[in-house]
Amino acid sequence: MAQFRLKLNLQLFSQEKTEEATPKKKQESRQKGQVAKSMDLPAAFILFFSFLSFSLFGAFMKDRLFGLFQSTLHDFLLLNLTADNVIVLFEKMALQLLLIVGPIFLIAVAVAVLGNYLQIGFLLTGEPLMMKFNKINPIQGAKQLFSMRALVDFLKSVLKMSIIGIVVYTTLVAQKDYILRLAQMPLEEIALFTWSLTLSLGLKIGLILIILAIFDYMYQRYEHGKSIRMSKQDIKDEYKKTEGDPLIKGKIREKQRRMALQRMMQEIPKADVVITNPTHFAVAIKYDAGQMQAPTVIAKGTDYIALKIRQVAKDNGIITMENKPLARALYAQVEIGESIPADMFQAVAEVLAYVYKLKGKAN
Repeated sequence: MAQFRLKLNLQLFSQEKTEEATPKKKQESRQKGQVAKSMDLPAAFILFFSFLSFSLFGAFMKDRLFGLFQSTLHDFLLLNLTADNVIVLFEKMALQLLLIVGPIFLIAVAVAVLGNYLQIGFLLTGEPLMMKFNKINPIQGAKQLFSMRALVDFLKSVLKMSIIGIVVYTTLVAQKDYILRLAQMPLEEIALFTWSLTLSLGLKIGLILIILAIFDYMYQRYEHGKSIRMSKQDIKDEYKKTEGDPLIKGKIREKQRRMALQRMMQEIPKADVVITNPTHFAVAIKYDAGQMQAPTVIAKGTDYIALKIRQVAKDNGIITMENKPLARALYAQVEIGESIPADMFQAVAEVLAYVYKLKGKAN
């Protein structure tokens, strides 16, 4: 009973997902769109670089915007209200607005693509777009609302809002005296101060969000790695699918060995001589002067196979000779179907000469 319980416990342990995912499992998850990705990182990049673009192109945008108002008020205000004039006005305004905000849009798109590429590389899959009914399951949705992931997302939001609130508060407090004097300042200075303060807050908040997003990405990588962990049994099953069942592969190799042994035994009757150890090694040699440049090993084996070779040779009248050093050397250095190496020519030639001499006397 205790042994049964131990076996059951080991089976349960083997199903626990404690092992890191294999490369194949990671690739399959990636093809399904299951990757470690922080949605906060591209958003933080867009915010920071958008405000940075405002800072770099602020003068250009100001000149274009002033030019748009000046052109509208100077050139079109006194024109007759006709369809053609309205169309021309809107075309010119649309073109000017496009020139003003176009660079910001391009930078935002490029940064968004870059933020995703840095996390997951190039990935094109339609798997996440496929309809899955468990996504609209209310029970599953309720579980996600009260899951650990939802709690972590809530804490992240609270942390971000707290940090942003602190940054905004400290920045405004530092400019308190200047803000109190705004009512006495010209409109142009108020606009410049507001613009400068907004850019400063945007850059600070964007940089802070990038730092928080990097930590979030590290957490997402940890969670993703945890979600695709495998049990020992999963790894074994994957190995069987990719490499084949070891038992089946063993049976296939055993069958191949038997077939190779059978073919080798069929070649022994064609041999001229079998050189033995006498019991542990047996090597069958054939030489056809018209077709071969050197004697060739057509069969070899040890122990049981050596015994079978000697038996087949005996049944077919093949001469067997005992030569321990030569039998060992041939078995170790020459594979089946290979010619005898030059350093063994002399020894093998003497054996063949003796065999041919015996065959001549017998004839």
